[in-house]
Amino acid sequence: MPPEPLSPALPPSLAFRRDGDVGILELTRADKRNALDTPTVLGLQAFFSAPPAGVRAVVLCAAGDHFSAGLDLNEVSDRSTTDGIANSMLWHRAFEALEYGSVPVVVALHGAVVGGGLELAAACHVRVAEPSAFYGLPEGQRGIFVGGGGSVRLPRLIGTARVMDMILTGRTYDAKDGHAAGISQYLVEAGESRAKAVELAHRIAANAPLSNFAIVHALPRIGEAPREIGYLTEALISAIASSDPQARARVNDFLEKRAAKVDVR
Repeated sequence: MPPEPLSPALPPSLAFRRDGDVGILELTRADKRNALDTPTVLGLQAFFSAPPAGVRAVVLCAAGDHFSAGLDLNEVSDRSTTDGIANSMLWHRAFEALEYGSVPVVVALHGAVVGGGLELAAACHVRVAEPSAFYGLPEGQRGIFVGGGGSVRLPRLIGTARVMDMILTGRTYDAKDGHAAGISQYLVEAGESRAKAVELAHRIAANAPLSNFAIVHALPRIGEAPREIGYLTEALISAIASSDPQARARVNDFLEKRAAKVDVR
């Protein structure tokens, strides 16, 4: 299926198509190992700030042999301190539009998931990796520092000590070790990450929209809140979600044995 044109238009480094109520957004800068430049980051921000109507989950994937080799270093060489701060904050806004957007995002990972590519993957909600995936944060060797939210998201994902080791020493994790550390939730066979991501996205898209919204927006914030605030927030969100007409209909279907059985694998 050819890419679907969007308004506003995506940059050439991104392509979008639909698979029913699942949107598939692809990084298409394969000749640059899908390095993330400013037009690409702005395109991600625009897309996730206002996903196409009818899309209830998104798969983020990449063309070529690598998911993303990270920041396009051509943009760094002559950047002033002021411009560097502004650029980092641009990445923060773009990745927050993904992480706290209106739809859950499943990312398919293969090849290099490095630097800004790993920061992008960490902003997604479900990560599916192939054996070819490898993870690194080479910023220490480049004389720079993470700037796409990695110092915030990655320690929460795999621990501060691991992130510090990766940046200080240039250590990389292969797909198996990265999975064990908690980077990916699914590890599949070669060439299967995109299909698995689409399968999971369809499962997610079948959930009640308000439930998905609560999971994406409330769950991570509850985890970072003081315990008493977390309990209160959980109670409020639980009551709101369960009072939704679609939620009530689904509960009634379950009670009356009309609901499909859940595959827990």
